Amino acid sequence: MTLESFKSAAYPDSKSHYQILDGLRGVASVLVITFHVLETFTGGNRFIQIINHGYLAVDFFFLLSGFVVAYAYDFPAGIKFDGHFENHLNWDAVAYAYDDRWGKLTQWDFYKRRLIRLQPMVVLGSLIGAAFFYFQVSPAFPLIAGTPVWKMLLLMLIGCTLIPVPISMDIRGWQEMHPLNGPAWSLFFEYIANILYAVIVRRFSKLLLSIFVSLAGCMMIAYLVLGPQGDLIGGWSLDKDGLFVGFTRVLYPFFAGVLLSRVGKLIHVKNAFWWCSALIIISMSIPRIGDEHHVWMNGIYDAICVIIIFPLIVSIGAGGTLHTLKSAKICKFLGDISYPLYITHYPLIYMFTAWVVNNNIPLGAKGMLVGLLLVVSSIALAYASLKLYDEPVRVWLTKKFLMKKA
Repeated sequence: MTLESFKSAAYPDSKSHYQILDGLRGVASVLVITFHVLETFTGGNRFIQIINHGYLAVDFFFLLSGFVVAYAYDFPAGIKFDGHFENHLNWDAVAYAYDDRWGKLTQWDFYKRRLIRLQPMVVLGSLIGAAFFYFQVSPAFPLIAGTPVWKMLLLMLIGCTLIPVPISMDIRGWQEMHPLNGPAWSLFFEYIANILYAVIVRRFSKLLLSIFVSLAGCMMIAYLVLGPQGDLIGGWSLDKDGLFVGFTRVLYPFFAGVLLSRVGKLIHVKNAFWWCSALIIISMSIPRIGDEHHVWMNGIYDAICVIIIFPLIVSIGAGGTLHTLKSAKICKFLGDISYPLYITHYPLIYMFTAWVVNNNIPLGAKGMLVGLLLVVSSIALAYASLKLYDEPVRVWLTKKFLMKKA
């Protein structure tokens, strides 16, 4: 088996490999961790959070995922090559790019590729969550102390499958569908979006897809402007409200990413990675707009970010080029750790939250120093998870389930 044949089987969703988009995913992942660290000091008050719109990183991830999946699997209906692409595409993948992917893949083939890409880290995230669970005892998590080991282990096994659990099975007190590793909720909805894409949406014409995305956007705007919160926070509870927020969050950005890939209108800007990184940091750091009596104002801001700013960032990132080895290395590192970082950091956040609450730690030098240590530790854990577990496991799974036997 050659390296090229392995890459074709293992990573069909990265055939031309947008390095800048990989790097931007990493930037957003680091912002998520920072958001969660600072959130610990707010007591749950969303109006005083620093990096107030860090939760929108999830919606940015959904947009990126839709763009990349569509680009990988229905390219002939999407972006066209021109002279500019010579600067940032691997031309040894160009011939492969023009294949009619769905003419050669079954739906199960598609699902296997997505599972191999995502599921190993879901399993590891659940195991890490279980390992740290009893170190998180705190009034912030009122159910931990009374949870028997057998029940925690049962939830760990269920978490490895990404099957959501109802509120009645909560073992933490936060009503999460994945109580050992909260952020897994977004992977649950991403899997649903992938299934919708494979079953039906990939068959949509550009016009029908545009209508579908427009309706999903209207649903999101209505929720943001007319709903009780004025933000896109939520989606992790298996109840009516949680499911509504989750579907509202995934349907527009994921399939807007699919549409953006098919339209293929990329924006070419010098130093695209750095400009896009600045846009991500600024847009997610803006203080909350409006007070509790005018939540619709912040809702409008969230809608602008998801509908206008994030697609703009992806268009610039996909159309940009990397001109220095340093920038390429930064993007590669950030891209490599982005998913492991997102899916493994929250057990550490649980422990940090317990420490802050148990010791009444204010937002000051001590809290920030420990928070910084947590960020560094999360990045180290993500890198170790990638190199020691995720990459080897995906190589094994690819050889076992994707490579054709001679």
